[in-house]
Amino acid sequence: MEDYSQEDWGNHSQDLHGYPTDQELDEIPITKRTLKIKQESSEEAQKRDIMQNIVQILESVQLKWELFQSWTDFSRLHLSNKLAIFGIGYNTRWKEDIRYHYAEISSQVPLGKRLREYFNSEKPEGRIIMTRVQKMNWKNVYYKFLEITISEARCLELHMEIDWIPIAHSKPTGGNVVQYLLPGGIPKSPGLYAIGYEECIERPLSPHMERRSLDAGKEGRVDLETLSAQASLQVEIEPTRIIYCYLGIAEVRTLQQCLFLHFQANTKTFSKDWVGINGFLSQNCIVDPGVSPKSIYIKFVEVERDFLSAGSLVECLEKAIGYPLKFNN
Repeated sequence: MEDYSQEDWGNHSQDLHGYPTDQELDEIPITKRTLKIKQESSEEAQKRDIMQNIVQILESVQLKWELFQSWTDFSRLHLSNKLAIFGIGYNTRWKEDIRYHYAEISSQVPLGKRLREYFNSEKPEGRIIMTRVQKMNWKNVYYKFLEITISEARCLELHMEIDWIPIAHSKPTGGNVVQYLLPGGIPKSPGLYAIGYEECIERPLSPHMERRSLDAGKEGRVDLETLSAQASLQVEIEPTRIIYCYLGIAEVRTLQQCLFLHFQANTKTFSKDWVGINGFLSQNCIVDPGVSPKSIYIKFVEVERDFLSAGSLVECLEKAIGYPLKFNN
């Protein structure tokens, strides 16, 4: 790797991070500056979460690190035109364990080209790595990758980049039956879709909450309404999360047709013998008086029909989320 002057490195650092100058900061009103910092913090947190998810996938398939030695590593045929999940790692002279520097899903650019950018000192990504090796912050640099299909790349996009859409339901009709109300705008094209439900986790009261309850009782200055609420509150409710339970492939039918069959047809042709996702959705429509059905969510992404048959899509999503899909056999 060639040497760079301190001035060049300083200029590069400012270009890379985009730090504003003192004069620029003075020109930005405080309210706008605060909002900008919050937006950047949110974006950084989102990027960090996505990278952690990618690292989790790479670790779950137990890939071996490969030592970066020369440019010929990335011009090999099997890397030149493949899509992949990849990670860049390093170790130091003091600690041989390899740690992650970066991880990414290369779903638009072939893996070989993307890796060359990370080991090219003329690129921002490569310059960071070069400098850390030159300054002896790092000893060696490594890489690992898992080849994926276009459909698997879109499946991971569905998980990490597409937001859940809540499914509304009607008021009970015929006594105790509700109907799902699908949103508009579902594409009339092939693709992938996921169905999930909201899970509410209950856990015992924290010591802090228990102490507050005891202290209030000892003081004897709490009204009956407060004491009654504390007595009935036996658990703290954690923030809800959405559990994936089904991944669908709209290959023969469109996304709209597939979701309509799951959510609309089953309420009219319900059978107690049904199993799988349709049985789950149908049974969720039957509610006791005063009880609401489970909150159901969907998400979808369009994929060209020719790509949908390639790859192991259910296993791909299960690795990404870290648990099995309940209704995919």
